[in-house]
Amino acid sequence: RFPVPLLQLDLRAANQHLVGVCLSHTPSHPTLRLSLPSWTPGSYLIRDYVRQLEGLRVNQRGIPLELRRTSPSSWEVGLQNLEPLEIHYQLVATELSVRTCHLNADHGFLALAAVAVQIEGERWKPHGLQLQVPEGWKPFVPLPETAAGSKEGSGWIAENYDQLIDTPIEVGPHDAHGFSVAGVPHRWVTWGQTLAGESFIAADPHWLSDVERVCLACCALMGVERPAGDHYLFVLHLSENGYGGLEHDSSTVLHYSRKALAKADGRRKLLQLVAHEYLHQWNVRRLRPAELTPYRYGDPVVIPTLWFAEGVTSYVDQLLPYAAGVTTAESVLGDLGADLSRYLLSPGRAVQSLLESSQESWVKLYKSDAYSPNSQISYYLKGAVLALVLDLLLRRHGASLTQVLQNLWQSHGRWGKGYHESDLVQAFAHFHAPLSTLLPQWLRSKEDPPLHEYLADVGLELTPETENHLDLGASVEVRSGQLWVQRVNRHGQASKAGLMVGDELIAIDAERLRHQDDLVSLLDLKRSGQQRQLLIARDGLMRSLTLTPSSPSIRAWTLGLVAAQSEQTTAQRDRWLSLQPA
Repeated sequence: RFPVPLLQLDLRAANQHLVGVCLSHTPSHPTLRLSLPSWTPGSYLIRDYVRQLEGLRVNQRGIPLELRRTSPSSWEVGLQNLEPLEIHYQLVATELSVRTCHLNADHGFLALAAVAVQIEGERWKPHGLQLQVPEGWKPFVPLPETAAGSKEGSGWIAENYDQLIDTPIEVGPHDAHGFSVAGVPHRWVTWGQTLAGESFIAADPHWLSDVERVCLACCALMGVERPAGDHYLFVLHLSENGYGGLEHDSSTVLHYSRKALAKADGRRKLLQLVAHEYLHQWNVRRLRPAELTPYRYGDPVVIPTLWFAEGVTSYVDQLLPYAAGVTTAESVLGDLGADLSRYLLSPGRAVQSLLESSQESWVKLYKSDAYSPNSQISYYLKGAVLALVLDLLLRRHGASLTQVLQNLWQSHGRWGKGYHESDLVQAFAHFHAPLSTLLPQWLRSKEDPPLHEYLADVGLELTPETENHLDLGASVEVRSGQLWVQRVNRHGQASKAGLMVGDELIAIDAERLRHQDDLVSLLDLKRSGQQRQLLIARDGLMRSLTLTPSSPSIRAWTLGLVAAQSEQTTAQRDRWLSLQPA
């Protein structure tokens, strides 16, 4: 008999990208109900992991039982007795991301929300895990290992189903590099090499010590002496392209581009990603929105406070490396300025409020298209902007965002008590009473929070830079020697003329267009106010549009120091950048 559900995974068919699954279980009810999660915490999109599942069958004493599908990702089996049974299936693992599964001859990565079916009634019971991997490979699993494995492979134990699917698994011929943070053991595992073909850790001998310092800065930010768990695993995938991370209680998986790493700011950006995901072990994993307590793996749930979970984390992830002493103030201000510019150049911020962005995450942020910038704003981006404003406002009154985070950790996070919007408002208003009114207004407004006003408190200002040509109101790209419309601004001249994403630009005033430079005459400042005839192709048909480019638009905002400022302002700016008390 199996005292707890036992998940056995066979990754030896790496060349076929197939993961063999056997879930052993002793039932306690005459009806066996199974379900596979549709999403994974930290990534708010229904992913329908069942797409990769095949060959599901249930055997009891070697006899196959009849399965009845009750939804696309759930099943039901009637049992004649309560003898032990086995649930078999396999998964196709071909999608490389931090939230999916990828298995080939080089390595394997499993996001267990896409792998482990849930047995109804067993969610809060321990679950065992065993792996079989190709010869020469090693498993990296952020779970306590059982006292002894078995002939079937290495063994681990999860406290419950939630901890099991919160466990990312990396396997391969790579090595783990150990270090500690406040006495807590940490491991760093990298799959892939740098652009120069070197081992990541060998190419950067100071990396682990710098990561340790960033981790300690995260602890200091939360007002704790040590990390939240008893161990921690970093998994880094270095690939040709891509960027991202996914947080877990005792681990994180990072996806980063070799090309990006080779750039001058590549290392710093990766440290910011480390800071972001590491801080999530507090903010979002344990200090969690009430709507995610507990998780509901089959359905989307409206989460009004994602602006805090992700936006606040996105704001401080740029400051934490500086607080840790591993980057410069100039680089922090440069990165912050780039984000503020990106925000101020996002037309969707006038259409979607920050609260709406959080509430609509399941259907908008992860499903963007060419028209999305006109109608939505990321709760990561605007949430970070609001966090900046809140931090500087609180500092004007002798407090800081750091104190808010620490108080929320003590009142909610350390107890696993989910928070609502009202709890966040109360936490901010505790340090500045007018925020009980201001914060809800800013969350629901489509206007910008008073960004410029509070940047002045730390001697900073945003300056616009305008283009040196007329504004088309659209962006174009060259494909196969042809110009195609890539994006159209909702209220720009291109939109007024009737131009659409996907149109091919053929000619201006009967002059053929083939390259970006061919648009120079259309956007010449000397021809301001002149109507131009634009010949396009749409759906295989030729059309003529009349277009009048408008005045030059703002191409970027630059964050810089105010010319004349006091020593007090300079000191205040450094305390803010280093996350010190106001």
